[in-house]
Amino acid sequence: MDVAAMRANALPDQLRLKRNRSFAAIAVFLVFLLDQATKWVVTYPLQLEFRREIRLVEFFDLRWVENNGVSLGLLSADGELGRWLLVAMTAGIAIFVAIWLWREKRRDDSFALALVLGGALGNIVDRVRYGYVVDFADLHFGEWRPFLVFNVGDAAITIGVLLLLVRALLMRDGRANKKES
Repeated sequence: MDVAAMRANALPDQLRLKRNRSFAAIAVFLVFLLDQATKWVVTYPLQLEFRREIRLVEFFDLRWVENNGVSLGLLSADGELGRWLLVAMTAGIAIFVAIWLWREKRRDDSFALALVLGGALGNIVDRVRYGYVVDFADLHFGEWRPFLVFNVGDAAITIGVLLLLVRALLMRDGRANKKES
């Protein structure tokens, strides 16, 4: 095959990859923007930090939480050293996700990775600016709280990871079914 024919065959893949990257970049930006905008609203106009709690509906409140750790309160950073170690660790994870996203060819996985990256970037910005992550969404059913207080970035990260896990499990099952037939 000559060079021109190889370029012609590669063009659709390159174009698809470029479109996926553009789509993912927009998704990262929108998640980051929504995360930061909601944190701004609860911090400044609503002054949730001083009000501590705003009851919206029977099962959802706004509640001010300064999260010094990562998910589930793990790796709590009480001092400046811990804070910057968490920033470095989460930035390292964000870089890994960004590289994976850059190389990803599947649009659905690109979207899931964009959710993770956008949420992670929002939380990194909080940790750098304030020394903690602003959490405010409190979903509960009576006194039962199935989730910790979270923010838009946390929700995006969780949804992105779940999408990746579900697709990985379905893909594995799909390969198994193809081998059986």
